[in-house]
Amino acid sequence: MLAYDPEKEGAKMSFAKDMSYIDYLSLDPILGSQKMQSNAHDEMLFIIQHQTSELWMRLALHELSTARDKLIQGDYPPVFKMLTRVARIFEQLNNAWDVLRTMTPSEYTEFRDDLGASSGFQSHQYRLIEFILGNRNRAMMKVHEHRGELHHMLGQELTKKSLYHVALDCLGQELGQTFPKDVYRLDQPHQANAQVMDAWTQVYRDPSAYWTLYELAEKLVDLEDYFRRWRFNHVTTVERIIGFKRGTGGTSGVKYLRKMLEVELFPELWNMRGQL
Repeated sequence: MLAYDPEKEGAKMSFAKDMSYIDYLSLDPILGSQKMQSNAHDEMLFIIQHQTSELWMRLALHELSTARDKLIQGDYPPVFKMLTRVARIFEQLNNAWDVLRTMTPSEYTEFRDDLGASSGFQSHQYRLIEFILGNRNRAMMKVHEHRGELHHMLGQELTKKSLYHVALDCLGQELGQTFPKDVYRLDQPHQANAQVMDAWTQVYRDPSAYWTLYELAEKLVDLEDYFRRWRFNHVTTVERIIGFKRGTGGTSGVKYLRKMLEVELFPELWNMRGQL
């Protein structure tokens, strides 16, 4: 059997003057950005795990930002598509923990000290995702003060309504209700509100009358569901690899991550289920 020659079927094989796959994706800088600080074999796994996570978060931010804009315009169909995509991004991020868990505590110890004080806790993209979704805490910005452009970007997000705030605007408009001002605090985590929960309960008691809001609510619940799973597996992975040591960034490690599991992004959408 002769070796296959794709050029004979018309495949372009010369890119001296044209943009190639490598050029389009800027693969040279991406594949050259793994700067290992040790000679430990498993440090490459650790770096790529976190770099790819940041790339997926870059896409999540792209989708969430546009979804918020579309929701403000009342253009629901693309919002549903984008929220579904973000949920699947977190499913992808969740699956990536399985790869990192192939690293043992002994293997991580070989290069842990070389990380210095760097930590996933310092991810500005993760913080921005939380801010967009409504889990806002100005104190979390301090770790980014050394990078003025990132600190400014996070601060700018705190001047805007979160995605959930915009969803509540849609809910209030459809039901002819106005929610209290403290529901829309821009620089604090969203707190469950009884009036908001009653409004969502009204939607769920008659889905056919409020189908668009009903679908929006379920897309938000899907997103938080996958987000919670990702955080849970993060805790499990960290506990499996470092136990209850303090994190490299100075947090309490597993204890801090377990505390984050208690955070609810859209509490009314969970709490009202017991009212149906």
